[in-house]
Amino acid sequence: MSDTFRCSVVIVFAAALVVTTSLALSAQATRAWTPPVTSWGDPDLTGRWPVTHLNGTPVQRPAEFGDRRLLTDQEFAKRQADIAANRIRLAGAWAEVGEANRLTSLVVDPANGRLPPLTDEGRKRAAAMTSSWSDMLFASVNDFNALDRCMTRGMPASMFPFMYNSGIEILQAPGYVVIRFELIHETRVIPLDGRPRPAAAIRFWLGEPRGRWEGRTLVVETTNFNGRTPMLIVGPGGGGIPTSEALRVIERFTRVDDDTIDYDMTVEDPVVLTRPWKAAFPLKRDPDYYLFEYACHEGNQAISNALRNSRHLESQSSR
Repeated sequence: MSDTFRCSVVIVFAAALVVTTSLALSAQATRAWTPPVTSWGDPDLTGRWPVTHLNGTPVQRPAEFGDRRLLTDQEFAKRQADIAANRIRLAGAWAEVGEANRLTSLVVDPANGRLPPLTDEGRKRAAAMTSSWSDMLFASVNDFNALDRCMTRGMPASMFPFMYNSGIEILQAPGYVVIRFELIHETRVIPLDGRPRPAAAIRFWLGEPRGRWEGRTLVVETTNFNGRTPMLIVGPGGGGIPTSEALRVIERFTRVDDDTIDYDMTVEDPVVLTRPWKAAFPLKRDPDYYLFEYACHEGNQAISNALRNSRHLESQSSR
């Protein structure tokens, strides 16, 4: 076999290998992920989607990041180190430290990732908010918020990560989507049949949701709130953002792969907020996550102890 012929064979073989490899890669790239559906044909969102992986991410963006939504490599490395240190510091505690991610904040609108200013009424209500974190003598059970009293964490707060019990489970049945929370063991039942909302006078701690499908995205609009829960707890000392009966929350759930739901919420309350705000973050599926029983109210001694201690301190100061 001549060297020329041998060289030609090699070139042809190499070219064929390149073409075959390119076709295989092209086929792999164009093979779309097929979104799962339920037995009755709705997009399938079922599963356990804990938000523990977001515990290292602030709700509001630190000012030094400006309008930037993602961390640099150096900033991400620092967050990883901080979370690793917290994991050691909180070992044995009831804390879910989570994993590092590159989000600079959970809030994405306004563009600076900061919650909008409050209205005059919002500031008035915020100043009157107290909780078990408040530096005060407690006069009655009304000095404690709904979470202190094991009643509810409220909305939209229940969809955000917490220091423990951040499990979220989504269940589905024909005409319904159900969201179950590990914290306070609450359940949101979302009808999809277009039924009318309750009368405006009927109010709920978690509001009254109505859902619909837009393609493979679940859109949930919730109204009829009672305005008696914090919108979010932010800042030291348990301070928070209040709500009113005008609160309205619109959520969108889009499953983008086997283990990820793209989730966002838009929150508006013209009584307390000068403008709406929006948060966006991924929900990550974890089939091994266990939602523990949340026996809070049944053994909640904190409020009675705080009231008793306040009376004791008052008696000491009067001597």
